[in-house]
Amino acid sequence: MKHVNLLAVLLLLPLAMLAGEVKSPNGNIVVSMNVDTQGRPTYSMTYKGKTVVKPSHLGFLLAKDKHASKKMEETDLMEGFRIKSETTSTFDETWKPVWGETADIRNHYNEYAVTLSQQWKQPRVTAGPGERGLYEEQHERTIVIRFRVYDDGIGFRYEFPQQKDLNYFIIKEEKTEFAMTDDHTAWWLPGDYDTQEYETTESKLSEIKDYWEKTLKDSKGNSSATPFSPTGVQTSLQLKTADGLYINIHEAACINYATMHLDLNDHTFVFTSHLTPDATGLKGCMQTPCTSPWRTVMVSDDARDMLSSNLILNLNEPCALNDVSWIHPTKYCGVWWEMIVGKSNWHYTDDFPSIYLDKIDWQKVKPHGRHAANNEKVRRYIDFAAENGLQEVLVEGWNVGWEDWANLWKRDVFDFVTPYPDFDLKALNDYAHSKGVKLMMHHETSSSTQNYERHLEAAYSLMNRYGYDAVKSGYVGDIIPRGDHHYSQSMNDHYLYCVKEAAKHHIMVNAHEATRPTGLCRTYPNLVGNESARGTEYEAFGGSRPDHTVVLPFTRLQGGPMDYTPGIFERLSEWSDNPHFVHTTLVGQLALYVTMYSPLQMAADLPENYAKYMDAFQFIKDVACDWSDSRYLEAEPGDYITVARKAKGTDNWFVGGKCDENGHKTVLKLDFLDKGCKYDCTIYADAKDAHFETNPKAYTITKKTVKAGQTLKLDEAPGGGFAISLIKQH
Repeated sequence: MKHVNLLAVLLLLPLAMLAGEVKSPNGNIVVSMNVDTQGRPTYSMTYKGKTVVKPSHLGFLLAKDKHASKKMEETDLMEGFRIKSETTSTFDETWKPVWGETADIRNHYNEYAVTLSQQWKQPRVTAGPGERGLYEEQHERTIVIRFRVYDDGIGFRYEFPQQKDLNYFIIKEEKTEFAMTDDHTAWWLPGDYDTQEYETTESKLSEIKDYWEKTLKDSKGNSSATPFSPTGVQTSLQLKTADGLYINIHEAACINYATMHLDLNDHTFVFTSHLTPDATGLKGCMQTPCTSPWRTVMVSDDARDMLSSNLILNLNEPCALNDVSWIHPTKYCGVWWEMIVGKSNWHYTDDFPSIYLDKIDWQKVKPHGRHAANNEKVRRYIDFAAENGLQEVLVEGWNVGWEDWANLWKRDVFDFVTPYPDFDLKALNDYAHSKGVKLMMHHETSSSTQNYERHLEAAYSLMNRYGYDAVKSGYVGDIIPRGDHHYSQSMNDHYLYCVKEAAKHHIMVNAHEATRPTGLCRTYPNLVGNESARGTEYEAFGGSRPDHTVVLPFTRLQGGPMDYTPGIFERLSEWSDNPHFVHTTLVGQLALYVTMYSPLQMAADLPENYAKYMDAFQFIKDVACDWSDSRYLEAEPGDYITVARKAKGTDNWFVGGKCDENGHKTVLKLDFLDKGCKYDCTIYADAKDAHFETNPKAYTITKKTVKAGQTLKLDEAPGGGFAISLIKQH
């Protein structure tokens, strides 16, 4: 591994750093930092000479703390600063992710760190022996603002050294600004403390307030939602300027801190950070030494660079686990979609309006007959997985308590160890293992976090006993303790606590309805997936627009992979009473396995539905979910994405193209293939008359031999796409 870390004295520095200025390694990005006449820290950013972020203020408002002395209550960390010292350095390494889009990731940046001093005097009365008087006591606080400047963007954070005059403090609000230059186009979600399960709105910054109410209305159905401002938006926020710059604002390494949103002044186009509050309304309780998450700004004049950036991962700490041999990318199916669609149920009986887990003899309970997580059905899914090379089978609704699981913030909702009578834990796991398949655990917490933490050790130990190595956890509903929010400091601590405890048990975690990812999967690679966005289940609730999946890679997926649960082939009305339909073509569903990166990929439809289209299902069987190389070939937010990926440990490539409701024509150059070699090429394409609304299941499959340098021309239908497997001949 190449690794250089050089701390340089200002005058000897080979970087361009003068009066608080630092450039990216290639010189395209320049960050300037200074303190203005009022002592307010201010930064700005340019790319190839164009302003990306105008001069923007940094700082914090502190809340009054009844346990703090008066001096702590009077001084915010906003102004009155002076520069105490400055350091610069450069860093260059190449590291290997446990799983990912590429086998190697380069982490190369130039760094500038400024230590700021805030001094003040405060009157103090003394009454010592033989003296009484009034004098001024000198106080000083110091903070460090650290900038890392990469070729594709910047990260900066606040660091708080341990010190007498800044020990414990409470954040009222972080006031980091991102001052935009103009009325950019934005792809945004409403700012919300509890959910990201919205469709993305595309508008000018000045139009966010106009579209805000409509976006909330169109995205109805969220189990827990707390929007906070008609100009508030969530990160990762994708922007595009009139002159063709792509800008993305997000955060990295959110640990022991509240999730950041952005609140827009739609007259000046200045975004200001807005942290998620806890149940008291405050934004964070801190103890020095501590740091904030990194605030990130990515920039390029090529949209493909937004998708290939590793900025967020690089700003996280290296892997904290000594042994990662048990972590493995996984394809799975599961007993899930039929419950989402409404054909069967998670719960077992209709006999009780409410459930006390320790007061029911479940062997004497009358089942209603619609419970999906039963022995017979789970065995069918295990057989399907074994026959088709899927590693695991998820089963939701296996454990007692679902009868009133979402009722009025119920605290003691599940124990995560007791199965319903028709789910034989040992027999089903033995059967799965005999077929070379594992069951995937499901823990729906109903957002009762204290209950989950109380049962966590027993739940994980049960998984170890029966050979489970992955869990899908859920956080549907309002948080318990009541009044807290999904993205608060305490909840972010909870999610990470579960991941760390899971690692002790060699368990991989896929959390749904949790906080949006900020790259922590680098440090804890057993965090193999999150939902934290509007997933495929919404196709059963009314649908998501066809452009939804060509926005998410620019926004939600910037912080880490998403368990989007693709692979829905059959129209819902053909096997259930659900009148809704999936807003992509069948081939568009195949494309998602390549365009929506995740090391955890679900074949989400029913086995009997796949049986009708086994020629198309072959792509799901073949496609990898761990990669040694990825090439983004085409990209435009909300319009189209084309990506080629090389399966790790092989010479085989897979290509996916996905588009919005307008369709797309792709000219695919096979320049990424090994020269002089031939490949067996299978093309899964939309038929000429395919359309996501009227004819979604019309597709063609073409097989040919290709080699590097050739070109393929492909027509993507409205809401459609294409998928290609390229298997190297030997």
